[in-house]
Amino acid sequence: MKHAISLAMLAVVSSLAFTTVSRADSLAMNDGPVIEKTLKTFDKPFDVKYLNDYQNQKAQPDADAAIPRTEEGVKNIQASISANKSLADKLKAKGVDIDNVVNAQQAADGSMTFFIK
Repeated sequence: MKHAISLAMLAVVSSLAFTTVSRADSLAMNDGPVIEKTLKTFDKPFDVKYLNDYQNQKAQPDADAAIPRTEEGVKNIQASISANKSLADKLKAKGVDIDNVVNAQQAADGSMTFFIK
């Protein structure tokens, strides 16, 4: 009986350890330098969300939008997209001007959402 309880406790502790690692990875993948690096080679499905009131969005973000980036962060994201010709071409084909991209957020499945002003 003690062996079964010990095994169960080990399983619970292991599960919690893996859960913590997954959350940390998903939070870090949208940090400035990490998302910028990802965008330079990104070649997966993406979605585009338009921010109706970008100026207000910076002060009071919607629940379904990413946390706004600094002006420098926005420029870095735009530069990373421009460095990836394939991605830049795909965005242009959807009618997106890279100068209007104000944020990018990667989902756990690897897809990306671009926020446009």
